[in-house]
Amino acid sequence: MAPMKSVKSMKAGVAKAMSKGALAKALADEHGLKQKACSEVLNSIVDIATKEVKKNGIFTIHGVCRIKTRTKPATKAGVRNIFGKEVKVAAKPAKTVVKAYPAAALKSQI
Repeated sequence: MAPMKSVKSMKAGVAKAMSKGALAKALADEHGLKQKACSEVLNSIVDIATKEVKKNGIFTIHGVCRIKTRTKPATKAGVRNIFGKEVKVAAKPAKTVVKAYPAAALKSQI
């Protein structure tokens, strides 16, 4: 068998995500606005998205993604057979999970 690659070499090809400030600057440069105004617009989008997801459970940024909530059911405590071993599992309450799904337009671009 071939030796496994080191973790450093695997992480070397991963690019960093664009920061909020960099996004605001790119929007400001493209549309001739001030960076602070673009930053405020991004903050208002975040506020609107959180309100809508809390209220309706769904929010769409058209052409980019759809944000949905999903309720995971509660799990009972007990003993489960995991990979042939008996494992004690603690009970967990039901919880709401937020997920984001890419839009079809974004999928076709990539």
